[in-house]
Amino acid sequence: MKTQIFLLFFLMTFLGCKNESNSSSKEKNTDVKQNEFAIIIHGGAGTILKKNMSDEKEAAYKAKLAEAIKVGHTILKNGGTSQEAVVKTIQVMEKSPLFNAGKGAVFTNSGTNELDASFMDGNTLNAGAVAGVKDVKSPIELAVKVMTDSDHVMLSGDGASIFAKEKGLEIVDPSYFYTERRFKSLQRIIEKEKTELDHDDKTAAFYDSDIKNSKFGTVGCVALDKNGNIAAGTSTGGMTNKRWGRIGDAPIIGSGTYANNLTCGVSSTGWGEYFIRSQVAYDISAQMEYQQKTLKEATTDVIHNKLTKLGGTGGVVALDKNGNMSFEFNTAGMYRASMNDKGQLVVKIYKE
Repeated sequence: MKTQIFLLFFLMTFLGCKNESNSSSKEKNTDVKQNEFAIIIHGGAGTILKKNMSDEKEAAYKAKLAEAIKVGHTILKNGGTSQEAVVKTIQVMEKSPLFNAGKGAVFTNSGTNELDASFMDGNTLNAGAVAGVKDVKSPIELAVKVMTDSDHVMLSGDGASIFAKEKGLEIVDPSYFYTERRFKSLQRIIEKEKTELDHDDKTAAFYDSDIKNSKFGTVGCVALDKNGNIAAGTSTGGMTNKRWGRIGDAPIIGSGTYANNLTCGVSSTGWGEYFIRSQVAYDISAQMEYQQKTLKEATTDVIHNKLTKLGGTGGVVALDKNGNMSFEFNTAGMYRASMNDKGQLVVKIYKE
């Protein structure tokens, strides 16, 4: 009897050690460095369907995404910082009328352009953001300046512009942000509002699908450099027809942007009110830190479970400390691209 008990104890101990060994091995496998450096970007998410996209327009978006990400990738390849890669990459998209950021920003109800942006450094957890800026050419550059040259995290409106001027950033006439395409979008939405009011429709036009989808052109970037530092940034013109100084998730640290060297970096795009309520970007990092989830597991849960159940639409691009990358969205499409340390370029638009 004693012999049987001893053998049973020995067997259980052996199996326990084996399982512990397998578990440890599994954990090590998930913690392997996949890329020495990497970069991932988005140009917005929404009802982006192949049937509604001309070949010329599709080619234009893909070309600009490729151009932007190659700028950041070159910086990383040459030993540059993740901060520089994120800023320079986003600036390419801010200068393009294709995206709802910088030059291509959408119009508010009063016919103006109000720009938001944020940046976070995963090494120090320092961050900077701006909201409601009307005359600063590169909002992402200003967000970084708030981080590096002030005691604050977020500046808004006229105060942010004054700060930009004091720091020598490029100031432009507000007309710089005018594009015919965005202005016509505003007119169509205003006209639709009038039609609904004429028919005594009590459903607010603010929640019309056209309005929801018209602000999904937000741009963002996350980069991991050779020193292991992660940086994330987001820039946007907000929501077409927005009123009352509305601010979405893009300049909110933890909602539109988050970076932490211990976990990952995230940039969001979507219906901002839901991303703010869900703290989407931070939630992904938190699940990785406190629940030991992989990047893919965390982004999938936050976007397809939590955000979707709440009624929110949009997506994220994310990159973890080991160079793993994730595109996750619950819309029909998302303008997106990635490049790893081997120079492999991925550019996509539609849901697969």
